[in-house]
Amino acid sequence: METVQAIKQRFEIIGNDPKLNRAIEKAIQVAPTDISVMVTGESGVGKENIPRIIHSLSHRKHGKYIAVNCGAIPEGTIDSELFGHEKGAFTGATSTREGYFEVADGGTIFLDEVGELPLTTQVRLLRVLENGEFIKVGSSQVQKTNVRIVAATNVNLFNAIEKGKFREDLYYRLSTVEITLPPLRERNDDIHLLFRKFVADFAHKYKMPPLRLDDDAVQLLQKFRWSGNIRQLRNVAEQISVLETNRDITLATLQSYLPAEGSNLPSVISDSKKESDFSTERDILYKVLFDMRSDLNDLKKLTLELMKNGNSKVQDINPNLIQKIYGNQQNDSEIDFEEEPRTAVMATPAVREENYHIQDDNNYLDAETIEEEEILRLEQKEIEMIKKSLEKNKGKRKAAADELGISERTLYRKIKQFDL
Repeated sequence: METVQAIKQRFEIIGNDPKLNRAIEKAIQVAPTDISVMVTGESGVGKENIPRIIHSLSHRKHGKYIAVNCGAIPEGTIDSELFGHEKGAFTGATSTREGYFEVADGGTIFLDEVGELPLTTQVRLLRVLENGEFIKVGSSQVQKTNVRIVAATNVNLFNAIEKGKFREDLYYRLSTVEITLPPLRERNDDIHLLFRKFVADFAHKYKMPPLRLDDDAVQLLQKFRWSGNIRQLRNVAEQISVLETNRDITLATLQSYLPAEGSNLPSVISDSKKESDFSTERDILYKVLFDMRSDLNDLKKLTLELMKNGNSKVQDINPNLIQKIYGNQQNDSEIDFEEEPRTAVMATPAVREENYHIQDDNNYLDAETIEEEEILRLEQKEIEMIKKSLEKNKGKRKAAADELGISERTLYRKIKQFDL
């Protein structure tokens, strides 16, 4: 078994942090097995090195090693990329194509950003992990494959599971062994080592003398948060190597290449906050709609009182109801009740200056007319909300249903009902 130091030299891994060493040790220990491994850590910490180490030390080292960035493949083609497709399976499928699981048979597949996989693809992947079987897109024939899967993610999969975006059974299948790489800010002693390695590489690449940091600059380098981790450190080293003619870098010079932490970075809004904001807007709209319906019911009650008891008794029986329907009037004389007991002139906000005469043989006609108008307005609001949610989620019905707070089946029925 190779040592940690030998692996670092072989894969050009810089650093002596205990957490980094422990991660490499675990990779060396699980490599000879076929155990599925989950690599976790922030973006830019070098997660791609772990699956390469595992593959090179396993009995599959002579087989193919394929790295797949799941977040970079469109949702509509991810199944075809991973499992292949038959000729004519979809528009543009002019020939049969082998997927990664077929090509890598006997080797290793590294699924980077596995948390971005669609739920339908997660089901297919679970079947591969359970019994090594998969079916090409557009085919009914079950095929076998013998691959080792190493997955990586920079998101909290437990949160994704709670939100229904990642299958819990798949998580436990993938994370038989979990290897976590520490962020750069937790490897203070390694930061200067990495920086020196990068500036040496760039000096050789661009044929110029290497940079040298003074003591104050080294301290700033180690205290900086490095939210982009090793990737960000490498970019800063390259910028300074190319742009600075003076190869002695002072604190002020280094500071000019580092962003003011939190000042010029895009603000991050968590998914929970966005969902909460949308939920609040939706609740307000629902309340408005329900209040409109309540006002409509009050109007119907007033109409029935007029029909049954006459105008003079309505004011005695339902003063609060009349106040709600007609608004804040200066005095009762502004409310125009005619002498005829079965005729009323109403001026509600929705149908102001409209006269509705209730006839003996059709007592509910006018009330129903008002109700139909209000129902139409409710439907228009509902259609508008559904359209906006579908546009916001780019036509993804499940996501739209989640935002609207309704089931996916209900959303399908509404789309069909309103012909959207």
